Formats: sequence, structure tokens, C-alpha cells
Amino acid sequence: MPIKSRIRTIPHYPHEGIQFRDVTTLLKDPIGLRTTIQEIVTRYQSIKIDKVVAIESRGFIVGAPVAYALGVGFVPIRKPGKLPAETIGCEYQLEYGSDRIEMHVDAIQRGEKILLVDDLIATGGTMEAAAKLVQEMGGEIVECCFVVDLPDVGGRAKLEKQGLKIFSLCQFEGN
Repeated sequence: MPIKSRIRTIPHYPHEGIQFRDVTTLLKDPIGLRTTIQEIVTRYQSIKIDKVVAIESRGFIVGAPVAYALGVGFVPIRKPGKLPAETIGCEYQLEYGSDRIEMHVDAIQRGEKILLVDDLIATGGTMEAAAKLVQEMGGEIVECCFVVDLPDVGGRAKLEKQGLKIFSLCQFEGN
């Protein structure tokens, strides 16, 4: 069952010229969801991973069951003000402005092997900020894992230039 065939494309959303890749159609399909999680778990089950770190919010949907299946901890990266204990944060640039993500200061121990997970990579800004947080905490990033890669937008190349390994289950050409 090709995962790509279960992802809906919405033309001109949120802006004219953008082809939005909607993973909710993949997630609502029980076979699609199971296949997605199992393919990721299969890739990492023989690799030393201590924690899965996932980005709010669709990254949680994929990251938490992957962590469960691998028998490792799960760490959420969230928007500002959403985590109750002391946090560290990283600001990053968006197309029109900036944003910030945070995680708890005690979420990762120095030397832990980290799998970073999100649903989609486009420009790579959010994952770049997440990687900086993990590295600042002393975590060693095993790989950045995505369900969908939009390689023409440039995020994958941007992260690879920083020495990060990238894996995605499928790719869509264009924007």
C-alpha cells in the first residue's frame, strides 16, 4: 500500500501557488496509519535510540507510537507557553516573520541518541530549530524522520548541509 496515495493534496492552500500535502487522510486510514508507523519502526528497530523527539502537533501523532513501538521515551517540542516546567527555546524564521519552539530542560540527557520526527519537511526551519535544541541539550541526533518530504522547497538540502541525516517515507515534487 503506497503511503503517498493516501495523502490528499489541496491546491492553493494556505496561499495561491501552494500545494498543501494533507496527511490527515493517511492518518484516518487504519491501514495507512499502521503502515506509516510500522515502516518507521522497521527502519529504526536495530539502531540505538534513547528517545523520540517530535514537533507539535502532527509530529506527535507519528512520534509517540514510534517511541512506544521502539520501547523508548518520547519528548514533545511545543509552541511557547505550552510546557509546564522550565524550558529552553529556539526562535526560527518563517516566510513572514519568526516563531519559537520549546522543550523541557530535563528532557534529554547528554549523549542520548535522538530520533527527531515530524510529519512533513518543507523549508526545514522548524526541524532546524528542533535539532539546535536537541544538540544544545547534548543529545546526538541519529536522524530526522518525516512522513513527507517536499525536496523542491529546499528543507532537506538545508538540513543535510548542517550534517543531519534525513529520511522520509515519500516525496512530492513541486511546492
